[in-house]
Amino acid sequence: MLYRGSCHCGDVKFDAQGDLQGVMACNCSICRRKGALLWFVPRAHVTFSTPDDNLATYTFNQHTIRHRFCKRCGIHTFAEATHPNGTEMVCINVRCLEDVDPDVLPVTLYDGRSR
Repeated sequence: MLYRGSCHCGDVKFDAQGDLQGVMACNCSICRRKGALLWFVPRAHVTFSTPDDNLATYTFNQHTIRHRFCKRCGIHTFAEATHPNGTEMVCINVRCLEDVDPDVLPVTLYDGRSR
């Protein structure tokens, strides 16, 4: 299924193709503060219609995950990382997807704080 997503002001827009399964809530220091629900999608299944100049990047700790957010409204729309098997992944904030009610999705709790 095709999902469309964006930040609040619309400067960051993307389409993601896949089954909306495996949604996670992480309790690490940044995810807990952002309140994001995470959906991991291979980078090849995500299309961005946003110039990279509209995005800011934040990294911390081991700098393996690039947390991306809109420069204008500050909404965290996704993150980028490499799966241990080498696949480039996009971690989409489900709360930024159009026509998706995150309150009805099954969510797995992930203990990122302990890792």
